[in-house]
Amino acid sequence: MSPSHRATSRPRGALVAGAAVTAAAAVTLTVVFWPGGSGPGPQNGAASSGTAPSPSPTRSYPLSETPRTVPAVREHTAARGPGWKPGKNSTVVAADHELADEAQLLAKELKIRYRGETAARAGDVELALGTPGKGDAESYTLKTAGDRVTISGPDQAGVFYGTRTLVQSLASGSTVPEGVVRDAPDRPQRGLNLDIARKYYSPGWIEDRLREMADLKLNQLGLHFSDDQAFRIESDSHPEVVSPEHLTKAEVRRILKLAESLHITVVAEIDSPGHLGAVLKAHPDLQLRNTQGTARQGAIDISKPEAAEIVDDLLREYAELFPGQWFHVGADEYQALTVSDPAASYPQLATAAREKYGDGATVQDLTEGWLNDRAAVVRKAEKIPKAWNDGFFSGGTVTAEKDIEVEYWTGKEIGARPPQDYLAEGRKVINLNDEFLYYVLGEPNEFVYPTGERIYEQWTPLVLRGTEPVPERYSKQILGGRFAIWGDFPNAQTEAQVADGIRMPLNAVSQKLWDPRKPELSWAQFQKLADQVDLRN
Repeated sequence: MSPSHRATSRPRGALVAGAAVTAAAAVTLTVVFWPGGSGPGPQNGAASSGTAPSPSPTRSYPLSETPRTVPAVREHTAARGPGWKPGKNSTVVAADHELADEAQLLAKELKIRYRGETAARAGDVELALGTPGKGDAESYTLKTAGDRVTISGPDQAGVFYGTRTLVQSLASGSTVPEGVVRDAPDRPQRGLNLDIARKYYSPGWIEDRLREMADLKLNQLGLHFSDDQAFRIESDSHPEVVSPEHLTKAEVRRILKLAESLHITVVAEIDSPGHLGAVLKAHPDLQLRNTQGTARQGAIDISKPEAAEIVDDLLREYAELFPGQWFHVGADEYQALTVSDPAASYPQLATAAREKYGDGATVQDLTEGWLNDRAAVVRKAEKIPKAWNDGFFSGGTVTAEKDIEVEYWTGKEIGARPPQDYLAEGRKVINLNDEFLYYVLGEPNEFVYPTGERIYEQWTPLVLRGTEPVPERYSKQILGGRFAIWGDFPNAQTEAQVADGIRMPLNAVSQKLWDPRKPELSWAQFQKLADQVDLRN
């Protein structure tokens, strides 16, 4: 996970090759690529089904171009007509009461009136829910015709993403082009990982990042709030572990409320059995020590029942605070396993392993059992457990449970294996490749700040380690990815510098997780478009 212990505007070409306009009809020729992510076909939007659009409202209009957005829409059926932009009498209406919040936000952004749950009129934007469960929950259809726009989808999230396409279309081209957009993401998990343990970030800064993420159709914020340096969220079960500078639960609930309104899930992380320095500062009796009495940084002594008790108390407390469907239990960089002979250095761990798992069990097995036990705690709280890839070991008596999602960040740590090993075991994997997606403050251990250009041109969800992709046959097991900010040297950058530094990398990650195919826009064109559609500047 953290590297602290390591040694080490898209040009839209004509969609119509040739068109003949007669008094009867106008025919367009386009190509379908929907909704998969592999194989030949036009990239980055601009794909649609062959149709014969009816002139709307007159044949004199040229064929519409694909809306220009980040990420790019994946399918657009062109049509003839003026498109749509808000007029003097335009309003936003909701066909379903569940969409009232999305409709009111859109009206505010467009500076027009929200007219409630009522029928749409000419000049309006209508938000509507389709058949629940029919299609990807994050998919949407945006239809522009007859001086109105209709955005529909099977779930609120997809409709919300349609509103992002609408406002970006206006920002990049002053109108929403005539025709039909059909769009959906290639990967279900798309987001940002934020280390607030090493560097404190204000609630307002975090909320700004949520709004930025939502505009880019990102849907997951990982919150790493406990580490050796600090424990950053108020605790009722163990207030003694909380650092002076921290988020109150009231502040966290406000962040969570905003995230929910933007269809973003916040995934909390309490890393163990390593990276527990802040907890151990208040409980030094639980510190892991070798036979000479030397303490190992951040490592808790997992042979002691009290170690599991305090960590489980915290897991249960924050599983209740965070309503999302996942919880991250860490599992990386346990220092007991970095020595040449763990059993000789830490005989108490070796003894506990044999007592719990049998005579052949090792310190590795005790550590893997710890992961399974912590996963069981969050599973009981109805969460899907996540853990860093170097907490999954091979060749032991104990094996990590298959439902724990593997967050793959490196192949360089003790216990880490090539990504194909995890995939071949049938595990689900999330991409946090430290070669492309790690923004480590201060650039220690040969890290450099990643650029959006490099992500845009060289990275895809299949590139889990280094620069080489895994075989395409594993694609469905790779659920998505997150761009990660780590605070190893917290004063290396201010909040404003971090926000500026991650802006274009986030845009690039958004594009490649929504549609991993090679983009048609050059990097310079993409960067220009990102500036045009940035709703926060």
